[in-house]
Amino acid sequence: MLLHGNISIPLRLKTTYPRKVTASAHPPIKSEYTVSDESLQSRGFTLRRTIEDLNLDHLNTVFVAVGFPRRDTDKIRLALENTDTLLWYEYEKTKRPVAFARATGDGVFNAIIWDVVVDPSFQGIGLGKAVMERILEELLGKGICNVALYSEPRVLGFYRPLGFVADPDGIRGMVYSRKQKKKK
Repeated sequence: MLLHGNISIPLRLKTTYPRKVTASAHPPIKSEYTVSDESLQSRGFTLRRTIEDLNLDHLNTVFVAVGFPRRDTDKIRLALENTDTLLWYEYEKTKRPVAFARATGDGVFNAIIWDVVVDPSFQGIGLGKAVMERILEELLGKGICNVALYSEPRVLGFYRPLGFVADPDGIRGMVYSRKQKKKK
C-alpha cells in the first residue's frame, strides 16, 4: 500500500498459466504449514477468521506499531466488512490481535492481499508466515490463481520464499496517484 511517500512494490504470486486450481472442502493438511496450528495454539495464539471479537482499536495499534498511519476505526470496520478473506491471531494472555492479513478481489480470478502486519513484540516467531500461508491456502482453495500484494521494499525478502515475485513475466503494476496541485 502506498502511504505517505513510502514506496510500495506490487508483487504477484508466481503461477504458470493455464494453471488449474481446484477448490477443496477438506480441512488443510497442517503438516504443510511452516508452523503448525497446534504449535501456535500451544504458545497461546488462536487463529480467527472473522471480525467478530476483533477489537479495531487494538488492531489499529498494531498498524501504527509497524509504521502504518493511524486509521479511523469506522473506516477500518467498513473495509473489513468489504473484505473477502481475513484472518488474524489473537494472543490469549492479552486477548489482543498480534498478526493480521486480509484479501479483497473478485472471488473468482483475482485477489490482492492487504495489511499484512505482525506486532513488533511478536515478530520473528513465525506468525507472519503463518498468516500468509493460511490466507494463500484459502485463496487458492477458492480457485483464485492471480494473487497480488503490495510490499515495502525492506520486506520483499519475506514474501519471495512464499512464491511471490516482482514483475513476473514483465508484468508491471501501476498505482493511481493524484498529483498535488502547486499552490501559487
